[in-house]
Amino acid sequence: MFRTPQLTTEGGAVVSDDERSQTAGPGGPVLLQHHALIEKLARFNRERIPERVVHAQGSGAYGYFEALGEDASRFTKMRVFERRGKRTPVFARFSTLAGSRGSSELARDPRGFAVRFYSEEGNWDLVGSSTPVFFLRDGIKFPDLIHSQKPDPFTNRPEPDNLWGFFARTPEATHQLTFVFGDRGIPASYRHMDGFGVHTYQWVNPGGERFWVKFHFKTEQGIQFFTSEVAATIGGRAPAHHQKDLYDAIEAGDFPTWTLHVQVMPEAEAKTCPINPFDPTKVWSHRDYPLVPVGKLVLDWAPDNYFAEVEQAAFNPANLIPGVGPSPDRLLQARLFAYGDAQRYRLGVNHTRLPVNEPKGVLGGARNHGRDGSMRFDDNGGRSKNFGPQSDGPSASGGAFDHALALNGVTGPQCPPAHALEDDFVQAGALYRAMAEDARWRLITNLARSLAPVTRSEVIEQCVGHFRAADSELGSRLEDAIRALVGGLR
Repeated sequence: MFRTPQLTTEGGAVVSDDERSQTAGPGGPVLLQHHALIEKLARFNRERIPERVVHAQGSGAYGYFEALGEDASRFTKMRVFERRGKRTPVFARFSTLAGSRGSSELARDPRGFAVRFYSEEGNWDLVGSSTPVFFLRDGIKFPDLIHSQKPDPFTNRPEPDNLWGFFARTPEATHQLTFVFGDRGIPASYRHMDGFGVHTYQWVNPGGERFWVKFHFKTEQGIQFFTSEVAATIGGRAPAHHQKDLYDAIEAGDFPTWTLHVQVMPEAEAKTCPINPFDPTKVWSHRDYPLVPVGKLVLDWAPDNYFAEVEQAAFNPANLIPGVGPSPDRLLQARLFAYGDAQRYRLGVNHTRLPVNEPKGVLGGARNHGRDGSMRFDDNGGRSKNFGPQSDGPSASGGAFDHALALNGVTGPQCPPAHALEDDFVQAGALYRAMAEDARWRLITNLARSLAPVTRSEVIEQCVGHFRAADSELGSRLEDAIRALVGGLR
């Protein structure tokens, strides 16, 4: 006969009654000695951990990555790509950028697109976005970008004056804004959007040759999007629409799939490239550096517990494995520190020991001298020594450092090296001209609706000027659309 399991305290003692508090007589006050009550309330008070400052609202799923062939192995010694058909377990997380936990997943926003590869060489975290570019090229401006989009200190709501006041003085954001206020700013689901590594990374092959590489996940479900009007309707009714769509698809066996492509640039060509290849506000020419398919990402398993496996997932672009390394991209360099530090604050120094974060593919797991700290929930290294070097403990491999960069010049704040096309607007204009007329109209309408409430005319003029520099027609049409909206609001 099946027996219902007995409820216990955290210490394992059986709880005799979980519906009535201990009191001093039937009508008397509650007693402090009721340990099960006190423990239950105290634990409830502490259920929420600090949310992510950015990408707080998101969904995740497990799956696998399957290498397509030998193309990638010519450029990198990463074992993830070493042979056709090789499968590596993965965990992916998708998210909005600026909203807090519980905010609508149908906001106009770039989407986070992060994939963790549990390889036998350690975790490789490719932490990217649904757009191929970003707003900034230097990480020192990232806190300001987010502050301009978060609730204002006085009004406690996002303010158009703050958002556009920042962008008026950030012309390099024009390319990304053209993406975000265009059709891809509100994907119909996480399954119906592409993903990009955004940054340039370094690949090293078994022969020691170096290459620069960009990563592109192309959805096999097809690109689909919502207009602002449709998103407002669906988001008002089902703010967690994308979460439900992802889980429903997996439960139905309609597993979301993406093909991973790479663009590869020989190391020496970075010096002669007409754009700065390490600038995350720009894309590489597909004609000069065509997309090469190297694998498939398939998500086929929804997490059993959202908090344990999605909320506590701690991605870090500094999680790199042999064969892949960072580039001089200034925004990436900042992220190499900021992400790990954010997780240490949010989850604690031992967050890498959580099941979703531990290196599952490494035989014996992580081996280092890290000990102690809050929430150390394993044996804390047992009797093993917590220092090095030593004769019988883990020690460095002594292998060659593959990702060296040749440097010159003096230290201090300075501009990146000049390239032939340093313009912040050329690629935004090309993106606009590549759009169909109905897509151009939606882009202009979305931008005008966001800019019209701005109270400072010089901010509007500066922002319109950025778009006019990208394409004169875009600037003129945007100016007319804003004028019509402002006139209608008076």
